[in-house]
Amino acid sequence: MTALQSNLLEIHTPQGREEAWRFTPLKRLAGMHDGTAVASLLDSLKLTGALPSGVSFEKVEAEAFTMSNDAIVQRIRAFSGSVQRLTVSQNTEINEPIHFSRSMRDLQSVEFARVQIVLEPNSKATVIFENSGDLRLGEDLEIRVGAGAHLTFISLQEWGSSSVHAAHHHAVVERDGTFNSIVVTVGGSLVRLLPTVEFAGSGASTELLGVYFATEGQFFEHRMFVDHLVPQAKSRVNYKGALAGQDAHTVWIGDVFIRAAAEGTDTYELNRNLLLSDGARADSVPNLEIETGEIVGAGHASTTGRFDDEQLFYLMSRGISSADARRLVVRGFFTEIVSQIKDQVIEDRIMARIDDELAKAGAING
Repeated sequence: MTALQSNLLEIHTPQGREEAWRFTPLKRLAGMHDGTAVASLLDSLKLTGALPSGVSFEKVEAEAFTMSNDAIVQRIRAFSGSVQRLTVSQNTEINEPIHFSRSMRDLQSVEFARVQIVLEPNSKATVIFENSGDLRLGEDLEIRVGAGAHLTFISLQEWGSSSVHAAHHHAVVERDGTFNSIVVTVGGSLVRLLPTVEFAGSGASTELLGVYFATEGQFFEHRMFVDHLVPQAKSRVNYKGALAGQDAHTVWIGDVFIRAAAEGTDTYELNRNLLLSDGARADSVPNLEIETGEIVGAGHASTTGRFDDEQLFYLMSRGISSADARRLVVRGFFTEIVSQIKDQVIEDRIMARIDDELAKAGAING
């Protein structure tokens, strides 16, 4: 028996009864969770353009920042001994976004990808991952934001209809560091993303924003976890989703854990879902676990509903057709978050993709 086979035997295979997997259709994961996947190292993540001064991107020997109990992450780490690491040097401020993209087609195997983003102390950067094409991808992404550093990470899932994407995006944020993320999911057969944040120093903050739009047969799951381990840290979570079509299914889980030592915590999480047709299902579960009463504030909210009839009536009373009125309402619903990308080309492309999906689903017709 090889060392790899021995490691895989120690990994717990999800059965679907566990809390972390109870919503996920395991049979659609292409074998990533149970070791039956035909795994490969495609290294499909490619840099777009040149690296700025003070930034490096190289393949290095793998050394995990933190342990993980996620079965897919464990299998990725057992399979690969190397990691692609992006590093922004100390005191370096990058004014233009650093772009990466995946745009290939390979449904014969599963890519197991290990990526790390490191911002050294007092650095600042925006990093964008653009995913398109048709791919089966298991992704282990680790992020370390150094003391006083500021990272904006944008992850765009614009997959083709056959893609399967399961990923854990874990950020460790040190003293006075800031980590902001924007996640967009508008394509794929199954997408399961786990954006998690661990505060490692006081004064740290995070803002997790996301939008997702699921149509017939698509399954999108976004499962957040923010771990307030230290005092005086701040977190905000705001995800918005829309669904249209038979068996469109989205899952949003928001977990915030305020530990006994995390006095002065300020946190709030929000999830809103818009159901555009019958036959769609949105599961939304916000959770707060609080071990200390010495906090600034902690709250959560979740709503799921249909078109606002008053908004539609207002627009239609001004000569706007029913289809255009519905399209405008959906655009307005998403604009709050999409506009935070701060890249007009990407924003226009995302909204055009949403318009196309709306039209295909027939959700803009009265």
